Amino acid sequence: MNPILRTEGLSRSWGALQAVRSVSFALEAGARHALIGPNGAGKTTFVNLLSGTVPPEAGDVFLDGGPITDLPQHVRVKQGMTRTFQITTLFPGLTVVESVVLAICERKGLGASWWRPVAQRAAEIDEARRTVRDLHLEGEANVATRSLPYGKQRLLEIAVALATRPRVLLLDEPAAGIPVGESSEVFSVLAALPRDVTILFIEHDMNLVFRFAERITVMVEGAVLVEGAPQDIAADARVREVYLGEGGHA
Repeated sequence: MNPILRTEGLSRSWGALQAVRSVSFALEAGARHALIGPNGAGKTTFVNLLSGTVPPEAGDVFLDGGPITDLPQHVRVKQGMTRTFQITTLFPGLTVVESVVLAICERKGLGASWWRPVAQRAAEIDEARRTVRDLHLEGEANVATRSLPYGKQRLLEIAVALATRPRVLLLDEPAAGIPVGESSEVFSVLAALPRDVTILFIEHDMNLVFRFAERITVMVEGAVLVEGAPQDIAADARVREVYLGEGGHA
């Protein structure tokens, strides 16, 4: 085990609700790791704690062995951890390439002047076009975000995340709201990413989880119920019990 990201005793409550309860977790470098569980299990809160969106009440987060518990979200991005959300958070008036160029300029500390003439941003535009091509968006490169189908918007959100050059990519339901055919495309693109990008993703579609994940963590009521390889999770009686009434998944 070579964890690039880990937690020790991570906890967070919202009033009387203990959303995450003393979770200790390790994400191996290069992993394709799924985080699953019924609604209200604490999955998104846990990812929010990892990314710095909300602070923990107890416990610690470590990236590459170094503590990042008290670092703000933008500093964690600079250190190599980026996340996407259940709902896309893109700029509707920007084109696909402009959105990725903006992310690249922000990474390089050029965010305040990203809009300068094209001739002054040739390197950033070249990089953006490579990223757009890798995400199968070259046909929409000059299309405004607001005009993209929802599945393409999710791919663009991932392209923007990749423009930050993350070592750890946190995905909160990347297939949410996408038709089945398009969700498969999103995960096919993710599957093709190089192994120097470690992926932790939340997903409710068990077909996608078992096709893509190499390791799965199941959360219930804010705590880790079980973790293991997909075949072990599929055979676990506790997991089947958790998902009774949840569509018979797993």
